[in-house]
Amino acid sequence: MVEFNEIIEKVKDIISNNKIGGKIYDKDVAMELGIPQTTFATMKKRKSIPYPELLEFCARKKLSINWLFFDQSVDMLIEETTKFFQMRYFANIRASAGGGAEVFGEEYEMITVDEKIMQNMVDYNHKELEAIHVDGESMEPTLKDGAIVFVDREQNSIEKGGIFIASTNAGLFIKRVRQRADGMIELISDNQAYPPEILAPEEVSIVGKVIGNIERI
Repeated sequence: MVEFNEIIEKVKDIISNNKIGGKIYDKDVAMELGIPQTTFATMKKRKSIPYPELLEFCARKKLSINWLFFDQSVDMLIEETTKFFQMRYFANIRASAGGGAEVFGEEYEMITVDEKIMQNMVDYNHKELEAIHVDGESMEPTLKDGAIVFVDREQNSIEKGGIFIASTNAGLFIKRVRQRADGMIELISDNQAYPPEILAPEEVSIVGKVIGNIERI
């Protein structure tokens, strides 16, 4: 895996392709990634890689994240299919931890993700994942506003507990989900300031289980 400084130099190269004249500085990278300059300077000193921001950057620029982190093209990876997989990244979708959010649409980017990267974020036994954003504070401190969560659609049973993406008439929610003895469904927030929401079973469809996340800076 390439070092922090090498990754940033690659980002600068990409930014320079869209900028006429002038040198690209760290402040330009920070702005492109949506990170405050002082925070970025601290991250550079600590060599702390901003995974969520770089994931979004790759999606916007239609880049292979493996090229950014490992100098590997998708073509190089085809011969080593056990070491990577592609994930649908819904950059414009926000599953709400508070009020309802948009439903899943058809607009997404395919992100090629290496096993070594995913091991930092999720249990790699999950081969088919989708990535969306958290909007709101009701699942804090477990999931922070702006975090990117990884969703396994094949896990839609709430019996064993966990955090799920639930589709309702009001939109998408990220909540703990429990079925009560009377059959009603509770959408439960980790933030105690938010009371549970109670819905009829026919009003809730489980999209999938959240099996990992990365937080924004």
